[in-house]
Amino acid sequence: MKTKKLHRDKVNIITLGCSKNMVDSEVLSGQLQANDIDVVHENKKHDHNIVVVNTCGFIEKAKEESINTILNQVELKKRGKLDKVYVTGCLSERYKTNLEKEIPEVDAYFGTMELPLILKQFEADYKSELIGERMLATPQHYAYMKISEGCNRTCAFCAIPLMRGQHVSKPMEELVKEAEGLVKKGVKEIMLIAQELTYYGLDIYKKRMLADLMKQLSDVKGLEWIRLHYAYPSKFPLEVLDVMRERDNICNYLDIPVQHASNKMLAAMKRLITKEETEELITAIREKVPGICLRTTLITGFPGETEDDVEELKAFLTKQRFDRVGIFTYSHEEGTSGYELADDVPAEEKERRAQAIMEVQQEISFELNQEKVNKVYKVIIDKKEAGKYLGRTEFDSVEVDNEVVIHSLNKLPIGDFVNVKITKAYDYDLEGVIN
Repeated sequence: MKTKKLHRDKVNIITLGCSKNMVDSEVLSGQLQANDIDVVHENKKHDHNIVVVNTCGFIEKAKEESINTILNQVELKKRGKLDKVYVTGCLSERYKTNLEKEIPEVDAYFGTMELPLILKQFEADYKSELIGERMLATPQHYAYMKISEGCNRTCAFCAIPLMRGQHVSKPMEELVKEAEGLVKKGVKEIMLIAQELTYYGLDIYKKRMLADLMKQLSDVKGLEWIRLHYAYPSKFPLEVLDVMRERDNICNYLDIPVQHASNKMLAAMKRLITKEETEELITAIREKVPGICLRTTLITGFPGETEDDVEELKAFLTKQRFDRVGIFTYSHEEGTSGYELADDVPAEEKERRAQAIMEVQQEISFELNQEKVNKVYKVIIDKKEAGKYLGRTEFDSVEVDNEVVIHSLNKLPIGDFVNVKITKAYDYDLEGVIN
């Protein structure tokens, strides 16, 4: 017999780490909501009594943030502000046994694929008919869409396969249904995410099917922008670019992490591609989709990296002129093959190298942005802050890329598309007026 509660439970979900974690939190929220349980994301009102921390375990900084967040929530529980604290996500998947010993005040820890077990804590049932349904934590007009789980790559620096397992694609019809559901909720832009987009379909269709998926999603009425994130450069399926060029609602944007440009480093990182092959690929991409925006990520301080390797990376950036660049300093992760190497670049030196590389990119970004002045772009309105509207062009993804500051005396509905004439350009942002 269940005991009667004096108040109704309200669950707050705190999401740390990447957009893939965000989607997991949204799915959990959707399941809880379908079971008639009150749920919110990142609750500012503090009127909840249960917390689920969805952790990140990717690199050292992310792990520290996750642990600090857990400790903060445990402290609130000790002070009587919370009834329950649950922990899920990558950190919990990887270090569950350690965490149970170190922070026993947490009511339960769950791995990345244990959604039904989390629901059991709330006496809730996993509803399989809700596949693709979720409660969005993003603004209504855009959403992330995870097309696969896990990764089969064996990059020396990456612990993702340890936490997320092997690559598993979602069936195409499921993803199309999910996209249709998102559009009904008001979503106009979806960002396709995975640990590795280009592997999509290899497991269930026995061939790379990203291009076919893009075509099917492109046919979903009401979907105005489709954006590609995390496409591995080795054996990149060039047919993806043909679809991108042919379909108006697929953004001319590609996030393709190269990580380094020194062949010595690429080999040590087990990236299965050379600098020369990377350069050939970049040339082919730009030939197939003229004007495409290329985003990449880089790593500094991998074991054995020298100043010569850093200079080679700078020269590569200067030559290739990527539109967007993100940079990580190497994190020595146990269980990876890189962990067997001596972590021989001091933390301060890793940071110095990252800063030096970003200074090169900052200049490139400024020059590329200057070329946009007096041109008109289609912009999606994301939000209003301090009396100004902030939006993005098709060449910019959420949070990681440029924003367009729009000066307008008229009201601009959030999520609408407008044409903006660029009047000023900075290192990473643009300003403009309604055209």
